[in-house]
Amino acid sequence: MKTNLERFFSSFVTTIVLLLIYAFGLAVATFIEKYHGTATAKAMVYYSPLFFLLQFLLVVNFIAATIKHQYLKRGKWGLMLTHFAFIIILLGALTSFLFGEEGILHLREGETSNQIAVRTSDNTTFHTLPFSVELKKFTLTRYPGSASPSSYESEVIVHVDGEDREERIFMNNVLDVKGYRFFQASYDQDEHGTILSVNRDVAGRNITYTGYLLLVIGLILCLVGKDSRFMRQSRRLKELRKATNVTVLLLALLAVPLSVNAGGKASPMLDAVQKYAVSPEHAALFGALPIQSGSGRMMPVNTFSSEILRKLHKSDKIGQLNSDQFLLSLLAMPDMWMRVPFISLSNPELAAYYDLTDGECAYIQAFDSNGSYKLQEKLEEAYNKMPAQRTRFDKDLMKLDEQLNIFHQLINHQMLNLFPKEDDPNHKWYAPGDDLSAFTGKDSMFVSRIFDWYLGEVQEGLKSGDWAKADEVVGMIDTYQQAKNKTLDISPKRMQAELKYNKMDVFRYCKIGYLVLGGLLLVLSFAMLFRRTRWMKVAVWLLGAGVLVVFHYHMFGMGMRWYIGGYAPWSNSYETMVYVGWATVLAGLLFVRRSTITFALATLFGGIILFVSGLNWMDPEINPLVPVLKSPWLMFHVAVIVAAYGFFGISCLIGLTNMVMMSVAGKKNKEILKARITELSIVGEMALWVGLALMTVGTFLGAVWANESWGRYWGWDPKETWALITMVVYAVVTHLHLVKRWNSLWLFNLASVIAFASVLMTFFGVNYFLSGMHSYGQNDNVHGIFTYLYIALGVVVILAVLSYRRWKTKV
Repeated sequence: MKTNLERFFSSFVTTIVLLLIYAFGLAVATFIEKYHGTATAKAMVYYSPLFFLLQFLLVVNFIAATIKHQYLKRGKWGLMLTHFAFIIILLGALTSFLFGEEGILHLREGETSNQIAVRTSDNTTFHTLPFSVELKKFTLTRYPGSASPSSYESEVIVHVDGEDREERIFMNNVLDVKGYRFFQASYDQDEHGTILSVNRDVAGRNITYTGYLLLVIGLILCLVGKDSRFMRQSRRLKELRKATNVTVLLLALLAVPLSVNAGGKASPMLDAVQKYAVSPEHAALFGALPIQSGSGRMMPVNTFSSEILRKLHKSDKIGQLNSDQFLLSLLAMPDMWMRVPFISLSNPELAAYYDLTDGECAYIQAFDSNGSYKLQEKLEEAYNKMPAQRTRFDKDLMKLDEQLNIFHQLINHQMLNLFPKEDDPNHKWYAPGDDLSAFTGKDSMFVSRIFDWYLGEVQEGLKSGDWAKADEVVGMIDTYQQAKNKTLDISPKRMQAELKYNKMDVFRYCKIGYLVLGGLLLVLSFAMLFRRTRWMKVAVWLLGAGVLVVFHYHMFGMGMRWYIGGYAPWSNSYETMVYVGWATVLAGLLFVRRSTITFALATLFGGIILFVSGLNWMDPEINPLVPVLKSPWLMFHVAVIVAAYGFFGISCLIGLTNMVMMSVAGKKNKEILKARITELSIVGEMALWVGLALMTVGTFLGAVWANESWGRYWGWDPKETWALITMVVYAVVTHLHLVKRWNSLWLFNLASVIAFASVLMTFFGVNYFLSGMHSYGQNDNVHGIFTYLYIALGVVVILAVLSYRRWKTKV
């Protein structure tokens, strides 16, 4: 009995089974949370006795395996330290759970309290602090001219040990008093009260942070240690490349990007408005004027017009008109544009129900013969439903209503916030169609008349082709802006940089470069497996140099976006996709000397990622950050964790490539293919190890960010839970080789592909299927990618079956 227990607890099969159960339990818990609430998920899974038992069994399993395989005697320091660090982290989490205190302190201005509200699943109790806190003043700062909060802070007086300490608490700036940490959580709607989250967890935090530090050291040792799995595989790869006589069947993989002509047949009304096109030079002059967005960001009109056209038409051009020409044409000829079917409409059911043109509809079609708004009745029904109950029809109806409202506001000269009011306390800029009664004297006369005058000159320019007077009026608006803007620091260099960034269209050209160069590299790389010639080597070198140029251009574009926005460019879905593409190519560059095929796959994958980022459901708009994202920890957390996705992506592509080669394996080529598949599998495993290390460090950097921002390092939010699931899934893949009967090339490559589904769920799926604190980074139109994912799933299933049959029978 004792022997059986020892065998069970020290078995690597037990390790993998426990990890899979752990990952499955976590995944189920995220859906329980969605449908039944956080408290239920915690009670049923996260804080349940069975879940604690599962984690305890994992600890026992590691200790038993360490004793059985004598890791300590064999000097496996990286392995030991990494796994020991996880035990420390679990111990810290247990300490926090048992002894930590969490509560809420709600104060009104002038109020003093020493009571925090502690909420449990059953009721709310109050805990007395060994000091009291008085709210002196609460301040909410908004982005200029916007209702969006830029920051909020509480000026407090702490009465402790007979002293009065004046302190400030704001997002990412914590107050620490006698082990109690106060975080700015929220505020009262009248902006005269604050809500502070309070946390006391000195022991748990210190233990957990120690575990994080040991984990980083352990992971570094796992990657650079002489006797680590990573370094052994690296040496094995070199030996394979020296020993192998490289001859193999040339495999031609053709990637044919699909281009969709969304416009279809041009409408007669669109042809008519294009005959009266605004001069590109004058449109560029107007496009260079600064404008204040609805979120308070200062940007060129060119950026504003691009965003408007993308929202209405899902493109940055319409016919032969660029976005600035479109905006001026719309403002100058609104009656004609009302009849142009250019407003994007992707739901045929919606088009048929309201008798709208399928694909693209005109503004005027949304009104009946009596002038009544056709969408009103169903729209009210949609808004009265809970978000989870809204159908696809409801969501598309609301989206169409938003587009029609944008059009309506534009033809009424709203949204065009061109005119600053020098003494406005909120630094608001006004549009010609706004209520301008706040302006007085000459300013009132100017802002109320100049825009109509300007559009009159634009209309004259459309008739005569002479744009001198229109240019002159744009100059007057520019002069007024400079004279009356007294509070906002509008950098001309930054405005010019944004105009240049818009014109360069960096990431579109990078996409083309990666797809073309990566495709050619892939074909050449496979050709070189069959026969190496000097011209092939030169061609690969030149293509590699080309990729390096595109890579630096990609990095330049990200740098420009960072400079324009004022923050690291990975705060939303679009920016993160662009960064993932860059990180993927970077990962390929790191493996270029070990495997040209890997480099080619990484380059091609980088292009595919940029292709996805350029789809019309990805919004490239630069927005001001919400307060919680203004943290240096965020920059490191996202940068590291998303870089891991690049390495995971390479491993997935290598897995797919190997399964393709397995599918064509036969008696004549089995030995050659086996050598190539083995070599690529080693590269794939090395990529997995790097990715797993980055994913682990990035996840726990996020925990540090969470702790420093709102007082808890782990709260079982769906996004962080799925990041943990991804870690566990890839831990399973990297441990498969420890079980003899599972140590096969086919299973490893298939697992590398399947594991990438956890990355997709973490990145896309959580925002689509679930909800949580990370919703500020979500994309409401993420469902657009799921068609591609379902196709990919079908391809993987077919490849898995074919490769298994051929590989097992022929090799």
